[in-house]
Amino acid sequence: MCLVVFAWRPQSRQPLILLANRDEVHARPTVALAQWQDQPSIYAGRDLEAGGSWLGVAERGRFATLTNIRDVSLPLGAQSRGALVSNYLASQQSPQAYLQEVASQMNQYSGFNLLVGDQQSIWYLSSIEPRPIRLTEGVYALCNGSLDEPWPKLVRLRSLFHEHLDADDEVMLELMQDEQRAEDDQLPDTGVGLAMERMLSSIFIRGEVYGTRATSVLRYFDDGSSTLVERSYNANGDCVGQTQVQLPADLTALS
Repeated sequence: MCLVVFAWRPQSRQPLILLANRDEVHARPTVALAQWQDQPSIYAGRDLEAGGSWLGVAERGRFATLTNIRDVSLPLGAQSRGALVSNYLASQQSPQAYLQEVASQMNQYSGFNLLVGDQQSIWYLSSIEPRPIRLTEGVYALCNGSLDEPWPKLVRLRSLFHEHLDADDEVMLELMQDEQRAEDDQLPDTGVGLAMERMLSSIFIRGEVYGTRATSVLRYFDDGSSTLVERSYNANGDCVGQTQVQLPADLTALS
């Protein structure tokens, strides 16, 4: 997952609204959002190469998502970052306890930003500053730097999101298809070269080898229910499917 924006408003009718784009090599095998047969409490897309996920929900009101940190100077880890999402969704630990455990094992993973939460709280952990942080009410965004680091596409998306907080899922999905690229003087320098920085600077990335493969909309409601919508794309950037799951307040999943 490479771009996430969300509003955490515990006292509102929709305590959480989260949008995310997963950017990945098109050849990497993936299964779209579904209930996992081997772990039935989890509802998420799945990376078939390493077995983890980029965003998902689970019974008991749990959710998790992550972004990679793009910095060629950071060491590579032996463990898949996608397991950070699926392990939390399958666990019984509180968000805080889970992130404290992950923080003690940070050197096993390549650079990441990780969000985990439930109906009561959202917590954040980053390889850049490996200390679990409980997020207060507000609007936040994650790209491939630290939380709210003002990369151009993060700033643009957060502004669009603010303007459309009351919009339906269809509008939210369309926001995430914005292909406007940043000017060269606004680009970060993460060590991948100017041509790649340009390609990666749009909210929606279209590329033959690498690009946006899925867009997700997650909503939590004040009655304890939630919905997760995922739209999938092919290498041309065309929509090739859309899936939705609902977790009602009694935490029995419906498709």
